[in-house]
Amino acid sequence: MVEVLIECVPNFSEGRDLKIIQSIKDKILSVPNVNLLDIDVGHDFNRTVVTMVGTPDSVLEAAVESSKVAYELIDMRQHQGEHARMGAVDVVPFIPLSNASIELCTEIANKYGKIISKECNIPIYIYGDAAEKTDRISLPNIRKGEYEGFPEKIKLDNWLPDYGPTKFNYKSGVTASGSRNILIAYNVNLNTNDKTLANKIAGKIRTSGVFKKDKEGNKIFDNNNKAIKKLGKFQYLQAAGWMFDENTAQVSMNLLNYNITGLHDVTESIKLEAKNLGLKVISSELVGLVPLNAMLNAGQFYAKNPKQQSESELVNAAISGLKLNVIDEFIPENNIIEWTLSNSRR
Repeated sequence: MVEVLIECVPNFSEGRDLKIIQSIKDKILSVPNVNLLDIDVGHDFNRTVVTMVGTPDSVLEAAVESSKVAYELIDMRQHQGEHARMGAVDVVPFIPLSNASIELCTEIANKYGKIISKECNIPIYIYGDAAEKTDRISLPNIRKGEYEGFPEKIKLDNWLPDYGPTKFNYKSGVTASGSRNILIAYNVNLNTNDKTLANKIAGKIRTSGVFKKDKEGNKIFDNNNKAIKKLGKFQYLQAAGWMFDENTAQVSMNLLNYNITGLHDVTESIKLEAKNLGLKVISSELVGLVPLNAMLNAGQFYAKNPKQQSESELVNAAISGLKLNVIDEFIPENNIIEWTLSNSRR
């Protein structure tokens, strides 16, 4: 029988209370046929990103049951953190892996939305490839206004939830679920504590770019009174300026198609933009796991003799070139999807 595997990367709005994080982890581990590959806990973001892989039904069960734990234990009325967020369970994407399709993951995302909205009374928005409305394809568009803005946003006709109550849940907020292809969450740190400089770089490289402004700093509008944008350098790239810690600003990114816009592409561009501002790239980090091919692509760029290098040597070249081993030791067996999954089955 051909095994069908999907990945799920739920983001929970808790990165400081280790008891809550452990409770979420324990619930996932209690579900058969699910491999928990990674838990990325961010204190400043106050956010935990979990990566799990398994059969569709098992992954759906693990996503549902861990979400129930989060809704019970996390109170969004007390939540503060650097990362944009709108709910205790902020986003639950389902991603096709082995012998799986995006259509299957769309089906699973909708099942998740129906179950959670009914059993937990949570407003659910469906995004990405699963979205039925064009303004819900983009997760940042759904999240705009964040938790604080949703009590009013949810009342608007065009922002009624796809599933669940139309009344805001103050304790748990709202949740987005959807389907997408593999996304790489990647952050590049700068030697400055000025987030505006990181955001300036982000605006130049991200797909959406920045709004055009006149000499007085006002937005420029076209004949239809629509603000004009100057598009960024790369395709399939989301980026914004954030703080890694109180002394370090970072360009925080989502690479939506690493075969077109790769890790080395954005890193080298940020180095150039940083140099123009009198800054340097000092380190980088991956949030969650990364596909092997993404690291090999970067290794091909940074290796001196890429055609003569083994997979392991190319990965090491990528780690060094991207500065992934500065903050903490980067262990490929724990951070590359294919290698982590292989180790978990031994």
